[in-house]
Amino acid sequence: MNIATRDLSYRDLETPLTGLFCWNEAQEGPRPGILLIHGGAGLDAHAREQACRYAALGYGVLACDMFGDDIAGDRERVMACLLALRDDPGRLVRRGQAGLAALAGCPEVAGSAAAVGFCFGGLAALALARAGTNLAAAVSIHGSLATSAPAQPGAVTARVLACHGAADPHVPPADVAAFAAEMNHAGADWQLVMYGRAQHGFTHQHAVPGAMPGVAYDRLADERSFAAVRAFLADALAP
Repeated sequence: MNIATRDLSYRDLETPLTGLFCWNEAQEGPRPGILLIHGGAGLDAHAREQACRYAALGYGVLACDMFGDDIAGDRERVMACLLALRDDPGRLVRRGQAGLAALAGCPEVAGSAAAVGFCFGGLAALALARAGTNLAAAVSIHGSLATSAPAQPGAVTARVLACHGAADPHVPPADVAAFAAEMNHAGADWQLVMYGRAQHGFTHQHAVPGAMPGVAYDRLADERSFAAVRAFLADALAP
């Protein structure tokens, strides 16, 4: 399958951002869009690979840029940016919505859109849903489930799916329970799928075993979560 890509420049207020748009050139006509939100390392090889993976399902996918120029690759700048976005949900949502606006401007995309995020990106996708952003679906894959800005009753209009590793030490059971209570209180249409033995970052195929405590690739969790998200999006983004 020929997945085409192009860089896509856009802005969040004064911050210039550059994402990667992916689509199947052989597919005719516009298609639903996915905003794919990278993890803590920025728009890296993992995010680009996942964008192509989802584009192969028939979506127009923008692997967005949540950091801006000169951040990725510099650990101190990355950590400062991550903490600034995490601690300011309004700014995090605005940054994600800038990506959604850029996605909507792509001629290959029309109709409903979803946000799919990994690790930090999962936190961002859920933040968009919590804020009542106009999305058909929001998906968190091994993302943080905690928030300082919980969803209010009736606010979440997107369908929500969280794919979580049951052995993830970075997202403890208390956070999972609080997320469930929050979604129920908000009256959201939500699902949580837990994968036994899977740790944090279970879709990172090239993760070096033991390099980061609690982070490991898990082939079964990767394959099963992809199948779950594929079915979830097919339903949520159906014409």
